[in-house]
Amino acid sequence: MKFALYFGNRGFMPAELIEGAREDMVKAVTEAGYEYLIMDRETTRYGAVETRDEGRLYAKWLKFHEGEYDGVILCQPIFIDENGAITALQDAGVPILMQAYPDEIGKMDFAHRRDAFCGKFSVTDVFEQYQVPYTVMTPHVVHPLTDAFAQNLHDFAAVCRVVNGMKKFTIGCIGARTTAFKTVRFDEITMQRHGINVESFDLSELFEFVRAKKDSDASVLRKKEVLEKYADFTRVPEEKKLTLAKIGLVIDEYIEDYHLDAVALRCWNEMETYLRVCPCVLLSELNDRGIVASCEIDMCSAITMRALQLATEGPAACLDWNNNYGENPDKVILFHCGSTARKLMKEKGTVTSHKMFDKTDLGSGFGTNEGRIAAFPMTYSNCKTENGKITVYVSEGEFTNDGIEEGFFGCGGVAEIADLQKKLFRLARGGFKHHTTVANGHVKHILEEAFRYYLGYDVVSIDD
Repeated sequence: MKFALYFGNRGFMPAELIEGAREDMVKAVTEAGYEYLIMDRETTRYGAVETRDEGRLYAKWLKFHEGEYDGVILCQPIFIDENGAITALQDAGVPILMQAYPDEIGKMDFAHRRDAFCGKFSVTDVFEQYQVPYTVMTPHVVHPLTDAFAQNLHDFAAVCRVVNGMKKFTIGCIGARTTAFKTVRFDEITMQRHGINVESFDLSELFEFVRAKKDSDASVLRKKEVLEKYADFTRVPEEKKLTLAKIGLVIDEYIEDYHLDAVALRCWNEMETYLRVCPCVLLSELNDRGIVASCEIDMCSAITMRALQLATEGPAACLDWNNNYGENPDKVILFHCGSTARKLMKEKGTVTSHKMFDKTDLGSGFGTNEGRIAAFPMTYSNCKTENGKITVYVSEGEFTNDGIEEGFFGCGGVAEIADLQKKLFRLARGGFKHHTTVANGHVKHILEEAFRYYLGYDVVSIDD
């Protein structure tokens, strides 16, 4: 991550505080592991921005470096001039973090007093007037060389990843929506208006590409080896392994040829009927590799999976709100047949034949990746696309070490969520689907910041 650094000024405030701020912020950013861009000290008075003319100089400098930075840190060493700030940053096009210095007891004379506590409101007020999005964090004022600001930087970097990664990306829709699953309907035009491009592929084309590949092809054999290392395939017949490898190769080719950032796959029941396999483990491996992959053509889940992946820098999973956990009202079993990434599991999964398909068509569903989800702090989210809006919820819970009985198939885990029953009620009344998406880490504040203030999603709370 790289941040462009902005320093504000106001003529009658102590000038020597600007130089100290430039040194502090460079040190804070580099010690946190990030890179920076800083305008030359000689470009403006004290290397800071006060007037509109200086703001134009900064905007021109920022434009010259467009594409090189992920966000801007607006540093307020003193009560800065808001006119220069808005002129400089109104077209920045990236997240902007508002940082203001604290005053110190014993240094409240005119030579040392900053008044940035007050000045921060002037800047945020003007940015609101111009409708330029920005980020504020707690505490209201914070010195750059503190642990609190280091955490601010960490969170702001996550906001930047989500915003910049969600503004424009492409989902591959592989297959039509399964006829019986109206719950996963989506509005492609709404997605496009939010920068999400959809590329659609017919499942019959995928089948033909799979059939064109030979068992002896070097690429097929390499893919089979990758899959065998990824999960326990010892129960899977050789011809099923080869078929899964071919399907995986075709999906990889779609991803490469169409520059897909995520995919949603029609995973049943044609694959089981005609190719005699179930693609769960392929989706699991994609997610583990860092490519978002949702099942059941759930395009909306693919959106929040990508956001979660960007926020946590780890894989996300699409899971069913599947079972109550005995009499505990705040625990639920979240499950899917096996698309969960190995990084989110307790241990390597075991590839089996789908027990649901085996009831009527024995052996048609090899490819489920069975196992258990690990214990970790969890953020969960999903969305819907209606009337030109992406409406999204975000909340948090924990995956626990509670056991699930031996006969429970697929990949599941027990999640504990405070006031779960109220939240389930709100999800039902809100028209949200039977899926939710999860990732390791508590990043609700990151996602809500990105969704609400930068991406223009309609964020609803299920926690109030």
